[in-house]
Amino acid sequence: MKHVLVFDCEFLTAEGSASRFWCGPHDPDPVVAQIGVAKIGLEGDFPLLDTLRIYIKPRDRHGARFGLDPFFSRLTGITEDDLQERGISLKNTLEHVQEFASGARLWSWGKDEFNMVAISCYVQGFAPPIPATQFGNACGLLLKAGMPYEDIMNTRSNGLADYFKIKHPPLQRHDALDDALSVAYVLQSLLQQQKLGPSDMA
Repeated sequence: MKHVLVFDCEFLTAEGSASRFWCGPHDPDPVVAQIGVAKIGLEGDFPLLDTLRIYIKPRDRHGARFGLDPFFSRLTGITEDDLQERGISLKNTLEHVQEFASGARLWSWGKDEFNMVAISCYVQGFAPPIPATQFGNACGLLLKAGMPYEDIMNTRSNGLADYFKIKHPPLQRHDALDDALSVAYVLQSLLQQQKLGPSDMA
């Protein structure tokens, strides 16, 4: 494989949902509303080859479109207009990501595939087109590269590039592509420093 991918997703939430495990009477199901993917080449100087940002129209288990909680919009910057004008279905999104990946591994900071694929597909009632074996947890890569376990547990994806003091363009926290890029810049740097090898990621 000549490339690898880093992805992040933003899933529905309301203020306090996390502390309630999304079980409150007004909490939305934690289904995905945005995904960002960064493609890193595994040859030469490990260039950033391409990126993808997709807005997804989130639907509940009855097929109705979820409205966005104001807290979610403040957190992510994603608005109803974004979803109305640029949003596509979850099925089309996953097919697009599958084509973009071309069989390569999809790494996230943690296990975002549970929200992007497992929960969201279950709620909408169809089988995921991307197998679980294609996903990986980038936390394990950083542990192998020498990042202390305690720091891994206390660092979010959007703060990873700053943790490693990597110069990068401005990134917006809780934007799926920008959070994916924060992880991608770090993995790219570790590949360039030979602290990780292509075989670790492919």
